[in-house]
Amino acid sequence: MFDKVANWLNKVLSQDILDDVVAFCFNLYDDGDNRWSMELVGTERFDEDDDWPCDEITDFGTREGLLAWSAETDWEAVLEEICSVLKQYLDKGEHANILKSKEGIGVGFVDGDVEILFVR
Repeated sequence: MFDKVANWLNKVLSQDILDDVVAFCFNLYDDGDNRWSMELVGTERFDEDDDWPCDEITDFGTREGLLAWSAETDWEAVLEEICSVLKQYLDKGEHANILKSKEGIGVGFVDGDVEILFVR
């Protein structure tokens, strides 16, 4: 799964990132029938204790180019796996420095809590 996420992120993060982006959030979706997807959004503010991902200013085109996969598991396991993969990317990914240049990085299902992966 790491290679799939890394390849997708490398393409997304190779574009110019707006200066107004203060934080990144990976939004996860349960598409039903053991199908899952993820997008990346940039937000205009970051607050570890608030619903900051709602202040989206860009989706970097990922809403039309979602990362999609199948896995026979539940949402908790998907969240745990994606958190692990994204932490690996933050450690050794090609564009990890771009992600870590902003105030924070979160991940979560769009109707759930956000796990904070990084705070600058």
